[in-house]
Amino acid sequence: MVTTFYPPYHFGGDAVFVQALARGLTHAGHQVEVVHCEDAYRLKQKAPPATSENADGVVVHRLRSRLGWLSPLITQQTGRPGLKARQLRRILSRDFDVVNFHNVSLVGGPGILALSSAKVNLYTIHEHWLLCPMHTFWKNDTRSCDSPQCLRCCMRSGIPPQLWRYTNLIPKNLSNLDAFLSPSRYTAQRHREGGVQVPVHLLPTFTNIPFRSGGIEPSSRPCFLFAGRVTASKGIVSLVEEFSTLPQYDLLIAGDGDLRHNLQQKYADCTNIRFLGALSRTELVPLYEMATALVLPSLAPEVFPLAVLESLACGTPAIVHNVGGSREAIDQTGAGIVYESAEELRCAVHTLAGDTGLRQELGRKARKGYEEHYTQGHYIERYLDVIAAMPQRSSAARQKTQSVS
Repeated sequence: MVTTFYPPYHFGGDAVFVQALARGLTHAGHQVEVVHCEDAYRLKQKAPPATSENADGVVVHRLRSRLGWLSPLITQQTGRPGLKARQLRRILSRDFDVVNFHNVSLVGGPGILALSSAKVNLYTIHEHWLLCPMHTFWKNDTRSCDSPQCLRCCMRSGIPPQLWRYTNLIPKNLSNLDAFLSPSRYTAQRHREGGVQVPVHLLPTFTNIPFRSGGIEPSSRPCFLFAGRVTASKGIVSLVEEFSTLPQYDLLIAGDGDLRHNLQQKYADCTNIRFLGALSRTELVPLYEMATALVLPSLAPEVFPLAVLESLACGTPAIVHNVGGSREAIDQTGAGIVYESAEELRCAVHTLAGDTGLRQELGRKARKGYEEHYTQGHYIERYLDVIAAMPQRSSAARQKTQSVS
């Protein structure tokens, strides 16, 4: 597994998923190693994480450079491994059966894809980074992207522009991949439309959040949960504004981000809105289970939001904004409501708050849908089937392909 972030050096759901997959494969008897860039974490978080590491059988290579933050910055600007090239080449030149790339934006960029000598090379799509330097199709740090203006968008968003995106670096290095794994139909189609020629397999992700089968009693009054980054692209501003006019309902906001402090101050007088900060997945479980529903108001197109799967696992329906792949788990299970406008969001909130029978029915569908489609066991079985169906090239053949590209 090759990824930029890995627990405890991480910020989001992609790292949580990679760790769960690595542990699941190890538990099934496979030997798994993970490579990630510790320096990338320290770009945003100077202090080391407080979380202790578990002895789970996964071998983890935490790459560090004596030049610290300069290493991931060089990768961001060149699209290549840069200062970590020697370490990465030494690891990835070994005769692995499979190398699965995940978020490689700061651990090596597209240039890292050609370093693998594995018999099978996969790329799991967690964000839209190959198509968008912002990763999220969030334009000018203000709205969902309607047309590509990447250089201007980077400068307005405070991200150093990446001139290598205007070369053949991406298609050249994608030739070393055997397949993409896409969690959602939306994301698979978006990458095909973006010119990706590598085969794309639909493989919805999973969650192994430690839910309790018995559940807990719901809140004494309607309570809705937001779980994610408190940033503009997640739609948090309009969500908080909406609930500030609905004092009869509680809104719990689990997560941190650049807007948390300002929103917390602005809505300090709204006693029905509580900002809980960043929580562990274990701490999230009782919140999911007591909630009337999860609300996912994202404005930028999601790939396949982990929060929705966690909610389903805990037997809680979800109310999701119809953008990107957000709705696909709801379409699959019928365990929620999809909305388009603020009026439809308000209607969905009122409906689930006022109809206990419907809330219970959707909760049963959520749990059943999770067990049928989104468990770790289902994912790993399908994951290994995809690998088994691929022609496995020898290391010599792989090296020949690399020399041609």
